[in-house]
Amino acid sequence: MSISAPIPAYLRTSYPFESRWLPLERGRMHYVDTGGGGPVVLLLHGNPTWSFLWRDLIRSLSLQGYRCIAPDHLGMGYSDKPDHFFRLADRIAHVESLLDVLGVSHCHLCVHDWGGAIGFGMALRQPERIGRLVVTNTAAFLPPPGARLPWRIAACRLPVLGELIVRGLNGFVLPATYMAVSRHLSRTVRAGYLAPYGSWGSRGAIARFVSDIPMEHDHPSHAMLEEMDATLGKLSAHPILLAWGGRDFCFNDAYFAEWARRFPNAILRYRPSAGHYVLEDAGDFLIPEIRDFLDA
Repeated sequence: MSISAPIPAYLRTSYPFESRWLPLERGRMHYVDTGGGGPVVLLLHGNPTWSFLWRDLIRSLSLQGYRCIAPDHLGMGYSDKPDHFFRLADRIAHVESLLDVLGVSHCHLCVHDWGGAIGFGMALRQPERIGRLVVTNTAAFLPPPGARLPWRIAACRLPVLGELIVRGLNGFVLPATYMAVSRHLSRTVRAGYLAPYGSWGSRGAIARFVSDIPMEHDHPSHAMLEEMDATLGKLSAHPILLAWGGRDFCFNDAYFAEWARRFPNAILRYRPSAGHYVLEDAGDFLIPEIRDFLDA
């Protein structure tokens, strides 16, 4: 197992948060817990990012008195990187453990990418624990009509070759710093996304997240996603904001339309020129919208 290293000093300007760790059975989960004594906001990243994805939103909400909790999923970011295959159910359990240890009985939820399935999986199990929902370029249901798995991601799921692409050639994290945005990231921000994933050993969870995409009916995580798909309406009473980038090569407009269909009362904030890392491309517009939505 790789033990998480300290966050590099050059990131501290853009990511100025104190590091905390939660001991779990397979290693320590790194997380941010910062802000005031107001409502709790839980922010869940996906693959191949880490809590760095939420840094600007965390700073904005913290200044308004919110308590922001943003974990790095085990094996990701600055969490420990055990040589273990965590499934969707494991990820949900890890987040529940974090909230239990921190004594959080109620929180708003912000999700992105795989954080959607993880967060909504937890919300469906404990809907009373969740307040408002902010959804950014993600899914928590089976692929809708018009959805597709990009060939670049499909290649990363191939036996042997996928491991070589993701872990050996850094063919997932590195391309995402170009493909997941519509405008160039600054050198510092790009370095921030890359920083935790500098070696074969540090990229294991990224490869396994890709492998855990339940495209096949007999996939170990398919039944859980199918159950989410069937029961998502249980959360229809929760206020929801869809903050979406329209130039997402993975979670395309078919996913946005499906969210809007399932939650017809949702507030829609669609930015056609923004990519998958929607807060990088449209944060100036969306962060105030998210803050106002949580304040309501």
